[in-house]
Amino acid sequence: MSMTAIHPALPRRRASYLKRSQLIGLVYIAPAIALVLVFFIIPLGMTAWMSLHNWPLMGMPRFIGLANYFAIENDSRFWGALGFTFYYTVIVTIAIFAVAFPLALFIERPRAGVGYYRTAFFMPVVVGFASASLLWSWLLNVDSGLFSPAAYALGLTEKKINLLATFQPAFWSIIVMVVWKVAGFTMIILMSGLQSIPGELHEAAKIDGASPLARFCHITLPLMRRTLALALILSVAGSILAFDQFYIILRGGPSNQTLTAVYWIFNQSFVSFKLGYGAALSMVLLVILVVLSLIQLRVLRNPEGLE
Repeated sequence: MSMTAIHPALPRRRASYLKRSQLIGLVYIAPAIALVLVFFIIPLGMTAWMSLHNWPLMGMPRFIGLANYFAIENDSRFWGALGFTFYYTVIVTIAIFAVAFPLALFIERPRAGVGYYRTAFFMPVVVGFASASLLWSWLLNVDSGLFSPAAYALGLTEKKINLLATFQPAFWSIIVMVVWKVAGFTMIILMSGLQSIPGELHEAAKIDGASPLARFCHITLPLMRRTLALALILSVAGSILAFDQFYIILRGGPSNQTLTAVYWIFNQSFVSFKLGYGAALSMVLLVILVVLSLIQLRVLRNPEGLE
C-alpha cells in the first residue's frame, strides 16, 4: 500500500511546504529585486523613452521618434570619442592584466608577510576614482606637483616638463594612474581563480617533468578561463565607461584628443542641454557594451564554440 493511500494529506502538505518555501525565497530576494528595479530597470526605460524625444533642460519635451539615433550617424565627434575610447580600453586592459597577473601569482602562495603585500597592493582600490583623479592631478602638476619638480630637482630633466600639455605624456599618465588604481582589484579576482586550481594537478605535472611555463599554459590558464572572463569583462566595461580621470585631470585635452564616449555624452546632456540626444548616445553605448561582453563570454568560456 502506497504512502499516499495511508496518508492522503501528504501531497497537500508537501505542496503547502513548497509554496511556503517559495514565498520565503521571494521575501529574501525582494530587496535585490527592488534595487534592480529602482536603479536599473526604471532608469533604463526612462533613458530609452527620453532618447525618442527632443528633451531640453527647460521646456516641454517633444516626441521625434528615431531622429536622435539618425543624428548620431553624422556626429563625427562622437565616433572620434568612441574610437579613442576603444584605443584606451585596449591599452589599459593589457596594462592592468600585465601588472595584476604577476601580482596575483606573487601573493597567491603562502609566504612571510603575504597579508601585508595583499593589503598594500589592494589599498588604491578603496580610493574613489574622483579622489584618485584629484590626487594624480596634483601629482602631475608641472609646478606644484611631485613628478615633474622631482625629476627636475634630481637632474633627470633639463627643465620642468608639463606631462599634460601633449597627448602622449598625458595619455600614458592616465594609463599609469588607472593601473595603480585598478590593478589590485583585478589581482584579487585572479588570485581567487588561482587558489581554486587543485594543487595536485601542478604536483602531478611537475613529477611528469613539465616546466613552469608548460604548467602555466596547459593547467593554469585553461582552468582560469571563467575567472579571466569575469576579470576581462569588468575591466573592459569599466574602461569603456571611463569618465572621471579624463574629466578631472585632462578636461578632454589637450585639444580634445582625450574625449571619451561617456565624456561626450556628458557634454551633450549637461553642457549643451540636449538630454534626448544624450540619452540616445547612452543607449547606443549600452548596446555596444552588451555586444562586447557577450563576445568576450563566448570566446573565453567556450572557445570551441567559434570553430
